[in-house]
Amino acid sequence: MNEKALKTLEYFKILEKLESLAGSALGKEKCRSLRPLTDIEAIRTLQTETADALARIFKKGSLSFSGIHDIRASIKRLEISSCLGAGELLHISSLLTAVRYIRNYGRRGGDEDMGDTLTERFELLEPLETVNNEILRCIISEEEIADDASPGLKSVRRQIKATHDKIRDQLNSIVNSKDSQIVLQDNLITMRDGRYCLPVKSEYKNKFDGMVHDQSASGSTFFIEPMAVVRLNNDLRELGVKEKEEIEKVLQNLSNMLYGHTKELTYDQDTITEFDFIFARAALAKEMKASEPVFNDDKYINIKKGRHPLIDAKKVVPTDIRLGDDFSLLIITGPNTGGKTVTLKTIGLFTLMGQAGLHIPAFEGSQLGVFEEVFADIGDEQSIEQSLSTFSSHMTNTVSILKEADAHSLALFDELGAGTDPTEGAALAMAILTDLHNRGTHVAATTHYSELKLYALSTPDVCNASCEFDVETLSPTYRLLIGMPGKSNAFAISKKLGLSDEIIDMAGSFIGTRDKSFEDTVSELDKARVELEKREEETKAALEEARNLKEALARKNERIDAAKDKILARANEQARDILQKAKDYADESIRNINKLGSAGAAMRELELERSALRDKLDEAGAKTAIKRPGTPKKDRKPGDIKVGDEVMVLSMGVRGKVTSEPNQKGEVFVQMGAMRSSVKLTDLEYVESEPEVKTKKSTGAGKIAMSKSLSVSSECNIIGMRVDEALPIVDKYLDDAYLAHMPKVSIIHGRGTGALKDAVHRHLKNCRYVKGYRLGEFGEGDRGVTIVEFKE
Repeated sequence: MNEKALKTLEYFKILEKLESLAGSALGKEKCRSLRPLTDIEAIRTLQTETADALARIFKKGSLSFSGIHDIRASIKRLEISSCLGAGELLHISSLLTAVRYIRNYGRRGGDEDMGDTLTERFELLEPLETVNNEILRCIISEEEIADDASPGLKSVRRQIKATHDKIRDQLNSIVNSKDSQIVLQDNLITMRDGRYCLPVKSEYKNKFDGMVHDQSASGSTFFIEPMAVVRLNNDLRELGVKEKEEIEKVLQNLSNMLYGHTKELTYDQDTITEFDFIFARAALAKEMKASEPVFNDDKYINIKKGRHPLIDAKKVVPTDIRLGDDFSLLIITGPNTGGKTVTLKTIGLFTLMGQAGLHIPAFEGSQLGVFEEVFADIGDEQSIEQSLSTFSSHMTNTVSILKEADAHSLALFDELGAGTDPTEGAALAMAILTDLHNRGTHVAATTHYSELKLYALSTPDVCNASCEFDVETLSPTYRLLIGMPGKSNAFAISKKLGLSDEIIDMAGSFIGTRDKSFEDTVSELDKARVELEKREEETKAALEEARNLKEALARKNERIDAAKDKILARANEQARDILQKAKDYADESIRNINKLGSAGAAMRELELERSALRDKLDEAGAKTAIKRPGTPKKDRKPGDIKVGDEVMVLSMGVRGKVTSEPNQKGEVFVQMGAMRSSVKLTDLEYVESEPEVKTKKSTGAGKIAMSKSLSVSSECNIIGMRVDEALPIVDKYLDDAYLAHMPKVSIIHGRGTGALKDAVHRHLKNCRYVKGYRLGEFGEGDRGVTIVEFKE
């Protein structure tokens, strides 16, 4: 890409924003050197990396690269087995610490996390934790090595401390002696050339036994090392040399640990720098609310709601721009300050950003083509030094563009042909555009010339566009209208600002008939466009309203279905309760009927009991019946069912046999096992006769087994069962036997330990319809059987 276009389209300002988001010096350097690519696969790779990094930022937060140093020189020194200094080792440690943090950041979230284009690079980072921990243990700062860095260093420093203490003790004894009070200038201990000294008055220097190291500026004080501590000071000097030797050994050992890891350090340095660069691109995309553009080989540009990234986000107006689908040359017209130049810069800057791997501030699905060169002649480049006018300056740029532009280029012209005679300027502009169009160059140009509007209307693969202007508010809307030539709106604006109608009419008379007709046509097209857009907005609003209503209806249906399920569940619960009550009432009524029958009660009492039972069952059937819409089912005619027919009593779920003719109320007597009851014809259903009696299994409350007396045995065998298994069986057996009106029964429990017998006897004590019980006698089973007698 030519540097002039990068500067004209303000690409370097984007790089400044990008650089500010990088954390390391190497990352910033990589951001500054970023240039657009022309290989579509390489571009897509960069875009995918940016998208993956942006997804990680949204999921895990930002990744910091600050404090990372350039260790390339240190790696070179390690490759030749040089010893590194403390500062270099600390820089390597800071890099390795960052590598550990960054690798943990890039770790997969679980088995379902398939990773992305960055995952492998994260996993290949090597933090060299053993070496890093050793560096951090031994080196406190660039000026300080830890005492525990090595046993030798620790020993030397212990000796140094002991020697310091001895010297101070010796000097303190001299300072505190009475003889020294007159000799010393001050009662303090000082250092000169790394040796301990005392400040002695000049007049006593020859009387003080020691070595002179320095004197004060006034000459009144001499700094003398007492002979008593000379040997100790010499020892201290020697220990200092040993300390340096031990420190060199520590640094050499740490360097030795790194000699075999230069490849890992190089990879870590390069990868960290690359990550800093990638995540800076992602952070810029997040800051600009940008999206990944889709690149194509057809040089097709389709920007959806694009926002120029260098205009204040609160002021910029999103715009839709197309170029390269059914036209490769776009001529944009309209008033000044209407957004024409911004449109050109948006096309050019988005192309450069996209080909550099940066996301663009536009809606998802925006498309960009790949161009080998982008040329731009935008802005007033009048040069005083070169004595060039505005026209000459623009023409110089145009000539250079024409020398290089081809079918793989994108050319952008602002006010092509302006700055000279309008007729000649328009002619030159059409000739230049035609030449570029014939080469296959994709071109976008702005102009005020009406001739270029007509050129676009009459030339294939060329399209008009305009920047919309609101005459009522005298302000541009910054919307790009593709397919619609623009107007200068000079007359309308002048009239709005107060210019008299006479002058405006006079100005209109000076315009040629052809030009006036063209402008009128454009005005009519603009009015039609506004009306069409209005109807389109209304249609969209209606569709949106219909969609909302559809969604609301779907949600309502879901609520209705949920409510229906709840209602049915509640109804089933209520039905179970009702039928259970009916069953309990029926069981009690049958017991009463059997008791009355055995006691020889009057038929009236039996009939009253049966009638009460029938009413209760009818009530339960009415409560549980499902009411269905439609024509109600008519009662059966008296002649439909005859005496002797097998029928099903629907409310009770019991089969029976008709024993009487229907009366005037539509009722017949039905014999159901031991019970005979009056039933309405509407509650009966004819069934085929069966050759043998089958006990109807109860399928729910209200379905009473009326044939128990035909099937209940006179004994119940529970031998071998546990107590918790046997008692429910005994309880059920006693109920059935009592309902079958059996006077007594036998429960066979065996002898065994007697636990089963005792449990049965305890149960019989609490059974309200048991009259008494006893163990069996000889011939009845003896003590392995209990004989139970029922109450009448």
